[in-house]
Amino acid sequence: MGTAAGDGGRPLGAVAAEHKVNLTAQRPFSEALRTGLAETFFPDDPFRGFGSLPPAERAWGGLKYFVPALEWAPRYTLGKFKYDLLAGVTIASLAIPQGISYAKLANLPPIIGLYSSFVPPLLYAVFGSSNNLAVGTVAAASLLLASIIEAEVPREDNPELYLQIFYTAAFFTGVIQTALGVFRLGLIVDFLSRSTITGFMGGTAAIIILQQLKGMLGMKHFTSKTDIISVVRSIFLYRDEWRWQSAVLGVCFLLFLLLSKQLRKKKPNLFWVSAIAPFMVVIIGGIFAFLVKGNEHGIPIVGDLKKGINPLSISQLTFTDNHVKTAVKAGFLSGILALAEGIAVGRSLALIKNEQIDGNKEMIAFGIMNIAGSCTSCYLTTGPFSKSAVNFHAGCRTPMSNVVMSVCIMLVLLFLAPLFKYTPLVALSSIIVVAMIGLIKVKEFLHLYRVDKFDFCICMAAFVGVVFFTMVIGLGASIGLSVIRALLHVARPTTCKLGSMAGGEIFCDVRHYPHARSIPNVLVLQLGSPIYFVNAGYLRERILRWVEDEESASKTDGQDLQYVILDLGGVSSIDNTGIGMLGEVHKSLDRKGITVALTNPRLEVTEKLVLSGFIRDKVGKEWVFLTVKDAITACRYGLQRSRGKEQSEV
Repeated sequence: MGTAAGDGGRPLGAVAAEHKVNLTAQRPFSEALRTGLAETFFPDDPFRGFGSLPPAERAWGGLKYFVPALEWAPRYTLGKFKYDLLAGVTIASLAIPQGISYAKLANLPPIIGLYSSFVPPLLYAVFGSSNNLAVGTVAAASLLLASIIEAEVPREDNPELYLQIFYTAAFFTGVIQTALGVFRLGLIVDFLSRSTITGFMGGTAAIIILQQLKGMLGMKHFTSKTDIISVVRSIFLYRDEWRWQSAVLGVCFLLFLLLSKQLRKKKPNLFWVSAIAPFMVVIIGGIFAFLVKGNEHGIPIVGDLKKGINPLSISQLTFTDNHVKTAVKAGFLSGILALAEGIAVGRSLALIKNEQIDGNKEMIAFGIMNIAGSCTSCYLTTGPFSKSAVNFHAGCRTPMSNVVMSVCIMLVLLFLAPLFKYTPLVALSSIIVVAMIGLIKVKEFLHLYRVDKFDFCICMAAFVGVVFFTMVIGLGASIGLSVIRALLHVARPTTCKLGSMAGGEIFCDVRHYPHARSIPNVLVLQLGSPIYFVNAGYLRERILRWVEDEESASKTDGQDLQYVILDLGGVSSIDNTGIGMLGEVHKSLDRKGITVALTNPRLEVTEKLVLSGFIRDKVGKEWVFLTVKDAITACRYGLQRSRGKEQSEV
């Protein structure tokens, strides 16, 4: 069947089309390897155009790629600074209460939250590629770090070691993030799908809100566990510690913060009101607690805050066998989560301005600022959505807004930090609760349920796992389901039967377009994925089942199936097992007197089919076509020739 020819020895393929598949193109192994690595690790081709530049300009271009500040700083103007100054002051007013709040959430000294808003933003301004991202601590990563480290080193038992492991975890986070960026391994972050992040953030927000009842009720004792059962049990177990004074003040703060958010929604131009509302809560709460001596009347306060900028903490990094595993685990999990959130926020804001950010450069920037932060009394930082959104709406133009914020935090650390000692813990709890409410995206849950039930299950696995078990279990379960889904797509790829439309000019899936007509005596199948050892067996069985079904349908119509056309346009690659599978299919169909034709194989596939001898020894190059239409034309010619021979014999 592989050597059929037309009249006078004319190949059937010659009657189909003037243009044919190039079966002679072969690349050297080095070129194929280089192309494959480039597409895997450099899909954006960041150094394109460098080859034609002189060595000095090439080196300067490479330096500007890794240090984006060299790109925008020479063109910086006073006009841009006016916008960045306003944005920087605005996000600084948000960074102060959030820094203190998230540090308390992680069971760290409040001053660590302010330290973490001073050094990292300066480094991001130099190495970051986003004009909109504002750097700081985040609630989800803070709680995740606390839950992992607390399980190994309870803070009450050894607060100094607890803090040291936080610094060490930040160091490993930075090393991992930098390595991912340098080696272009951002694809690892892609395993955190949007559904996973939505469910994880929603579950984490729900737990954080419940945990803030400790501060809202003025309690002193609380569980270190994060599951909802332990949290609720702890709330009622220590109900004798409830303080109505804290509860009343907390409700007032909540109402004020929620009203400021509603005002922003109704009048977007007044976004600054909601941006400074948390800072106003801290100021008003501090003054109130100072005047009424709140700490003596059921309103616990933050306590002493040391004045001065970040002390060096490089000597506090601990790499002992007993604790390094905990630090690596906490650093890796929180680092990947922080990367996913920071890059997603940066990209979403960049799209609004029609800008682009480089994910790998962002990883390097996050990594450098976390390594430096771990040596200067900071814990993990990234680009939180709330602060970045405020930075964006405040009109930032460049990363200089992060520098302005950092300078403001430095002034607070040098001169004003002790004044925040009277900040009521209930004020911090109110700020966290309002920030977390926006992370429980019920509309997104419903959207996932309507659009994709499997994505909804992935989302709910993260949500339920976090709420009822631990953050690590929730994140792991959701990622596991995502990986299983990806493997299923590879192991069970989609195949479909094509029918003709528009007079045979267009070929479409017959299930999608029921009015598409089948071609008599011809079965056209489209394969839409790489053919690997994982799916080769499935594809063989699926193709043969299509053939059996088509044979039954053809016999019902009084016809015989004589040709099977495999459209390989969607097959991006094939391995040796896949080639063997095609050989088995060809052998099975050849026994039935059915001819196999191939259409539109890609370069990577064509190379291997030629080198393996599959086309030469089995199919025949005259049965490889550029389009499905060409293949059908050849099949019809073959049918006419066969019928003409039968009539002449009669």
